[in-house]
Amino acid sequence: MKEINGVITPNPQREVEKTHNSEQAISSNFPSQREIERDISEYLTKKYGSKVKVVSQMVLPHQLNPSRDKTGTSREKKAGRDRFHFNLTPEELEAYLNKFVIKQNEAKAVLATKICTHFNRINYLLKEGAENFPQGLIKSNIILIGPTGVGKTYMVKLIAQRLGVPFVKGDATKFSETGYVGGDVEDLVRELAHEAKGDIERAQYGIIYIDEIDKIASTPGLIGPDVSRTGVQRALLKPMEETDVELKIPHDPISQIEAIERYRRTGKKEKNSINTRHIIFIVSGAFSGLSDIIKKRCQKTGIGFHADIDIRDEREWLKIIKPQDLVEYGFEQEFIGRLPIIAVLDELEEDDLFHILKNPRSPLIITKKQDFKAYGIDLRFEDAALRKIAKLARLEATGARALVSVMERALMPFEKAMPGKGIKFLVVTEEMVDDPQRALQGLLKDPFSPKRLSHYEGILKEEEEEAIRSIKEAYSIKNPEAKKIRLTPIRQKMMANLAVHETMDIEEAEKKVVSLIEQAKAYEDNLYNRCGIKIHLEDEAIDYLIQDAISDQAILYERCERLINIFEYGLPLIFEKTGKADFHIPKEGAENPEGYINKLIRQTF
Repeated sequence: MKEINGVITPNPQREVEKTHNSEQAISSNFPSQREIERDISEYLTKKYGSKVKVVSQMVLPHQLNPSRDKTGTSREKKAGRDRFHFNLTPEELEAYLNKFVIKQNEAKAVLATKICTHFNRINYLLKEGAENFPQGLIKSNIILIGPTGVGKTYMVKLIAQRLGVPFVKGDATKFSETGYVGGDVEDLVRELAHEAKGDIERAQYGIIYIDEIDKIASTPGLIGPDVSRTGVQRALLKPMEETDVELKIPHDPISQIEAIERYRRTGKKEKNSINTRHIIFIVSGAFSGLSDIIKKRCQKTGIGFHADIDIRDEREWLKIIKPQDLVEYGFEQEFIGRLPIIAVLDELEEDDLFHILKNPRSPLIITKKQDFKAYGIDLRFEDAALRKIAKLARLEATGARALVSVMERALMPFEKAMPGKGIKFLVVTEEMVDDPQRALQGLLKDPFSPKRLSHYEGILKEEEEEAIRSIKEAYSIKNPEAKKIRLTPIRQKMMANLAVHETMDIEEAEKKVVSLIEQAKAYEDNLYNRCGIKIHLEDEAIDYLIQDAISDQAILYERCERLINIFEYGLPLIFEKTGKADFHIPKEGAENPEGYINKLIRQTF
């Protein structure tokens, strides 16, 4: 480059020498964009006065093709290869769902298998560097069919949480065909970018879940356009397959002004669209009346050796659903064609609802315990009370949602009256569920009864024992290679206390204990860095150091610092005498480091 009359111009000779690689022609001393703008602004100001300024954005050579790197590879694809990693198997994802979701084995298997396959295929293609993905790629979009309250939304949310991908949920009834008043189905895709905190690349590997999809089945006999039903179906066709959705709505002036301002500041035109090729769509609905359509089809055509079987269970009819049944229900053939996977969910019975409440990961129980914990009241449940709640909820016929309303009716009087009375615990009994007001009056007459306290302590002990059984069971089936720690009795008790008293998930309790163990073991390296002597704390020694540290980690710090300071003084003396620089420290060494070191020194000398 050279300067002529204050204007930067290319040097012809250098351009000829480096024509084969324009990007290499930019040397480290090339003036920055701001410097060029400043120089030109100063020149124009001197010649024309302060009223003339540079307001346009200059484009430097390396900005001419920002979408490709020096090898010509698309930066989007390269970013995808570098950032997208997925190696979860269907069985692992199904096992995760089993921890939280009661029943629905078929639906859990279908979701786990097809979603894992979807993301593993993406991972494979990106890893192999496939620049051009197969044309006509068929995605494993899924239809979930089942009554309200059986866990359709809950399962999809759990999967998105486990995979760590952006997740958006929408209600089909709130959308209309593009161009009409109402929500635009493409807004769901735009919302993925918001969930991904503006990370467009990550948003392109998200999950979109649309509930109440059965409500957009076409209305029989309707004359004229049906923009809230078939219109929405047509609007979903391209996003469910592959299309580019603009993030900035064309008719939104604010978005356009922001884009212009950003381009003026940076000189870069940011990617403003999301491709839906890798976004998986899951839709769900109750599909009331669908079983009648299937039954009618089967009666007309016969179903082979099943023709004479009298199927009374609605779900049994849904098991033999075909795409043509959904078309007759009111969906466009093209729409159903983009949803090749169908999973049918079971209705929840009383026993299922009871096991939902008994599950230590039940969000309903955890939430209610937290509600009372906010007032300093520890909430516990008898099995008989949970069974009664499940029985009453089953009568409402709204699935797991009914558990919330039944429990609120039973506990609302206690939640209102108990705070501020100095009562520290509440055990929910069957009598409380049957007649909350009467049970509350009896409680307030004698809130500190020794009998109530004994009952509460018995419930706690049962829950702790049950938690320990669950922890042992989890460790017995876990892959030995995945085990992080040995499950000593003290560690079992620590995890159980966290699960019972802190309403913590067993896996989270394990992580908390593992974290304390790792903090204690870090002092092994600490001593080695101080004096070059390596120690190995045995499990019992670590257990002594970490016990009581759940509530106050300062205890762990004080114990470890004291131990290391004493060992730093005593172990080098033994090393000088014997040359031994590697020691295994038993529980005795952690409990009484001075006495342990003195014993070693006496044995040495």
